[in-house]
Amino acid sequence: MATIGDIAVAAGFNIISALIFLIAFAILRLQPINDRVYFAKWYIKGSRTSPTASGTFVRKFVNLDYRSYIRFLNWVPDALRMPEAELIDHAGLDSAVYLRIYLLGLKIFVPIFFLTWAVLIPVNWTNNTLEHSTETYSEVDKLSISNIPHKSPRHENLTLNYRLSALFILAINVICIFWEIYFRTHIVMYDDCRFWAHVAMAYVVTVWTCFMLKKEYEKIANMRFYFLESEKHRPDQFTVLVKNVPPDAHESVSEKVQHFFLVNHHDNYLTHQVVCNANKLAKLVKTRQKKQNWLDYYQIKYSKDPSKRPTMKTGFHGLWGKKVDAIEHHETEIEKLSIQIAEERTSVMNNPKAIMPAAFVSFKTRWGAAVCAQTQQARNPTLWLTEWAPEPRDVYWKNLAIPHVSLTIRKVVMGVAFFFLTFFFMIPITFVQSLANIEGIEKAAPFLKPIIHIKPIKSFIQGFLPGIVLKIFLMLLPRLLMAMSKFEGFLSKSRLERRAASRYYLFKFVNVFLGSIIAGAAFEQLNTFLNESANRIPEIIGIAIPMKATFFITYIMVDGWSGTAGEILRLKPLIIYHLKNIFLVKTERDREKAMHPGTIGFNTGEPQIQFYFLIGLVYAVVTPLLIPFILVFFALAFVIYRHQIINVYNPKYESRAAFWPDVHGRVITALITSQVLLMGLLSTKHAAASTPVLLALPVLTIGFNSYCKGRFEPAFTRYPLQEAMNKDTLDRVREPNLHLNLKGYLENAYIHPVFKDEDFDDEDALHNDHGATAVPTKRQSRRNTPTASRTSNGSEPPHPEIVDEKHKP
Repeated sequence: MATIGDIAVAAGFNIISALIFLIAFAILRLQPINDRVYFAKWYIKGSRTSPTASGTFVRKFVNLDYRSYIRFLNWVPDALRMPEAELIDHAGLDSAVYLRIYLLGLKIFVPIFFLTWAVLIPVNWTNNTLEHSTETYSEVDKLSISNIPHKSPRHENLTLNYRLSALFILAINVICIFWEIYFRTHIVMYDDCRFWAHVAMAYVVTVWTCFMLKKEYEKIANMRFYFLESEKHRPDQFTVLVKNVPPDAHESVSEKVQHFFLVNHHDNYLTHQVVCNANKLAKLVKTRQKKQNWLDYYQIKYSKDPSKRPTMKTGFHGLWGKKVDAIEHHETEIEKLSIQIAEERTSVMNNPKAIMPAAFVSFKTRWGAAVCAQTQQARNPTLWLTEWAPEPRDVYWKNLAIPHVSLTIRKVVMGVAFFFLTFFFMIPITFVQSLANIEGIEKAAPFLKPIIHIKPIKSFIQGFLPGIVLKIFLMLLPRLLMAMSKFEGFLSKSRLERRAASRYYLFKFVNVFLGSIIAGAAFEQLNTFLNESANRIPEIIGIAIPMKATFFITYIMVDGWSGTAGEILRLKPLIIYHLKNIFLVKTERDREKAMHPGTIGFNTGEPQIQFYFLIGLVYAVVTPLLIPFILVFFALAFVIYRHQIINVYNPKYESRAAFWPDVHGRVITALITSQVLLMGLLSTKHAAASTPVLLALPVLTIGFNSYCKGRFEPAFTRYPLQEAMNKDTLDRVREPNLHLNLKGYLENAYIHPVFKDEDFDDEDALHNDHGATAVPTKRQSRRNTPTASRTSNGSEPPHPEIVDEKHKP
């Protein structure tokens, strides 16, 4: 078992690692050559230009001003100085609310730290249960609930810690009459105060956590409404995504959509854009861009040495094949791709099969869009499905081509695949847990005993190696989970990331948390399992669960301390930027593309934070020694990610904090898990009298979650009509002519990215008037048309993505 000394060695190692990362960052950020890497956000906003230094050539690359190195830690107060309102204007609501998750962790765990260390640490330490047991333990376990006796003697003299516990319980009894009656009925021994101190602390942790969750939920909901009220015009405020448009033999999808909304939303409908399948075209454009990058590279290489033409091999990644002139080869390939792109664009414009039964429908007011997005459009609830359109940069265009009928099948397939992925990953988790125990290695490989007992090696194995090995195993997982989310067919990047985050958290909950506890407990207590009677197995597992706190402490230090500190260094983007700057950059625009500022990475960052909430809430009552390690993570991560959000990250989208219900739900899940595990632990110590009291905790927590779900969650899923009308009214007062320009602003808002910088000769494809009062239709029956219908051949849509299908008369 890892001792306090082993943990201290691991803590020292990780603190030194974190300090090295932070000092290296503080020095590298001062160098002019790295300015675009560490201040990318300001370059993108146009508020910063490349530093120019007069004097020697060296000053253009290295900062020779010694005064800046004296103030090299100024980035910390600078990161904390920006007010939250300014941060929202600078980086968006998503980024500001993401940082509040770290603040929520500090608000929850700082009071819990002081309470548990003042009450539970003395209660646990003043026992000798583990000393008289046959189970494997360490000094860390003596500070946990494992050291509480199963049945204490009646006439043992009370120590000072006993009296503190009794006073704490007395205070709880004054607050809660039910507990007072229950205690007077069942508690006759002072030793039982040790159990009830943990039970009382479980109630304190639950009440405080729920109180902070409620306050934060309310705060975020108000921030979201204020952001919606104050933000400028955005296409998604007026636009609804319509899916599963029913087929019609007489009308194209574009005509069908126009007809339906002119009939049913006549006063509010403005324009629409039909969705097309442009995936093949997008793939061709991406391939041509890669070829163009290689052509740029070889042209730059040739310009530096005109005496030698660059060559390449045409085989796989240039490893084999025929040797050809690299510049001529890529020019030929780009020309071929340009022809294919033109042909594919024409096909998308003229092929009715490329038109999907979906459309982005825009309205004259936010109120009209809210009514459409939040109501059922047809008698058949599976047709004309509407939802709020993501903002244009949030749309995941590839999945718009997936037929709606296949989405359910895709979700079932991915659900089954995720189940097997989670199950089979338990094998490496079990192996990692075997590395966490010196005793386990001795049992499996006795010949290694002389080596592993060398103090530095022992401390490294138990204090550092398990955490780093587990982190390596988990590095490949986010890409796989994101690919699974894309296969399921989500239509926005924000929902893709939220889905991947949900599964990543579930995976870590099952494999890292439950897998570590179960596999570790079985491995550590293998000898006891074999030699003790079967009725003692639950008791042994109950003792072993808090013993896994040492593993999670090392995991927090490796992943939460060193890993977070390494994030600010941005070593990989730094190397890639300089390589691109040397080999590919020709213009200022190329240099901007090479910066690659990155994003928060919600699909990996948020599950990591939630995992620390889980560990902290579970071990707050079981092993309070773990809480300070989590507090260090939350504080360090808050400062580092605030700096990154201000200076580096460039968000891909703005969802207006739509992810907060997921954050709240996962903290609730962690809280209920901690309550259930505490019930199991106390039941192994013959404290059955505490079970009815603890049963109330999950019931109360679920009730609290239901209240929050009904009270606050609608603010994140619906747009109140009152708020929409207020915003529209303000627009009419502030900008009376807005309605005159709104159509031109919206009709090309949802153009597929592959069409954005393309020139089209077809004027009808660029200009389309959807504003006629009569309803154009090819139906023979006109009873649904509010005014006299006129047969129309249908005008061309504003861009090739929404071109009408061609039908023969």
